[in-house]
Amino acid sequence: MRPVYSPAWEKRALGAIKPGDVQSWVTSLNSTHGLAASTSRTVFNTVNAVFRAAVRDRMIPHNPCAEAKLPSVPRKNIVPLAVEQVRTLSEEIPTRYKGLVLLGAATGLRPGELFGLQLRHVDLLYATVSVEQQIQQTAKHGVYVGPPKTARSHRTVPLPRMAVDAMKAHLRDFPADGPESWIFTAPQGGPVVYTHFMDGSWRPACAKAGIPKGTGPHALRHHYASLLIKHGESVKTVSERLGHTNAAMTLNIYTHLWPDSEERTRAAVDKAYADRSADAQPQVDEAA
Repeated sequence: MRPVYSPAWEKRALGAIKPGDVQSWVTSLNSTHGLAASTSRTVFNTVNAVFRAAVRDRMIPHNPCAEAKLPSVPRKNIVPLAVEQVRTLSEEIPTRYKGLVLLGAATGLRPGELFGLQLRHVDLLYATVSVEQQIQQTAKHGVYVGPPKTARSHRTVPLPRMAVDAMKAHLRDFPADGPESWIFTAPQGGPVVYTHFMDGSWRPACAKAGIPKGTGPHALRHHYASLLIKHGESVKTVSERLGHTNAAMTLNIYTHLWPDSEERTRAAVDKAYADRSADAQPQVDEAA
């Protein structure tokens, strides 16, 4: 089978590639090469970026990828961790990361945001945590401190009592020397590295806690969102706490977790029409 990343139009000029050619290629990613919808989209995005650059540099007048129809990605409903699962996980993970698990479950911070916390970001007096940076890890750049994922990811999140208590216990056992000190550190010192954390601590703890294989630390974020939704927080509030780009993104991920309102919908319409019927009855009687 020919690799999907080999040139599809290697003997043709950029300007000779038409929208129909791109659409046929996109379709072949699944039908011929057997790629999943999400992978097909990733491959397409790379090609689309090339054509966008060509338009920007005025090598071609139009982007043939502009109106391509991409395969839809099936939505997977998130099943958040239960409170008892989080508690068990916090007991099974190495002590130096117990506070990280509880803080993640209580704030919804992304894993990189948790790893990037320094003492200056946590205010236990006013019970808040500020997200200003994250620890990132890439094959090209290695481990480094970077900005939050998006502009909306810069945020201040309130700390519930259980998180304040967890942070006090953590800082008592693993003191931070100054404002620039990392809250959570690797065993050998320095910030937590995602791959090392997963292999050495997270996955073994999940196995002991009976948490399904493949569950990552992002599950703590979903757990937090589910608690807010269960207790009646609005989409806007959940979106702000999670640092999502907009509320639509929050709904797209968590819409199935909001309480079903079918009965309330029926009751609202029935009540309106019942009231209308009662109002109209005297007029009917008078006309008769």
